[in-house]
Amino acid sequence: MRDTLIFDLDGTLLDTLDDLTAAVNYCMQRCGGPVHSREEVRVKVGNGIYILMEKALPGGREHPAYQECMQAFPPYYKEHMMDQTVPFQGIPELLERLKKERYRLAIVSNKFDAAVKGLNEQFFGEWISTAIGEMEDRGIRKKPAPDTVFQAMKELGAQPENCIYIGDSDTDIQTAVHAGIPCICVTWGFRDAAFLRENGAERIVNTPDELYEVIHSI
Repeated sequence: MRDTLIFDLDGTLLDTLDDLTAAVNYCMQRCGGPVHSREEVRVKVGNGIYILMEKALPGGREHPAYQECMQAFPPYYKEHMMDQTVPFQGIPELLERLKKERYRLAIVSNKFDAAVKGLNEQFFGEWISTAIGEMEDRGIRKKPAPDTVFQAMKELGAQPENCIYIGDSDTDIQTAVHAGIPCICVTWGFRDAAFLRENGAERIVNTPDELYEVIHSI
């Protein structure tokens, strides 16, 4: 039985885009970069803050203020990451149903680990005990490598044949492939259905209720 569900965080469980946009623009104003709209930030997120800053700054990592931005982003975001962030509609109710049915639940994200754990504790702590963020300094590669997914499995005592991965991006699709587990993609996050389909999505859902049904069909 596939009784273990591993969720992406941003764009899957939480609508974090406004707080991410504010943090990016704080760094841009501090470092002399361009101000970005919410929609511009939407297409830049999903692969961690190093790549987010690389995409936000003209010239990427070659920009003279890149390192300054990298130092400024984590403390600012950690302080402001709950200003406007909320769970997507229907997500708390979905997690409650799944927990009652004794599913094991985890989060894996490319967001830095302290933020992932803080957001999980704030919004989902009564349902999800395992939340893993970026930990490359500990030799655990970020998505689309499968390392964080395998770490979640280890903490939950699960095997790949027990697991389903749920996310909203091409990175999530690739992560599930590398981990050897099925993937369900949601359309309420950072990428739309057409993009997900073009990038290999086989199962796409539009609401948490649809997600619940597809989980039970695998």
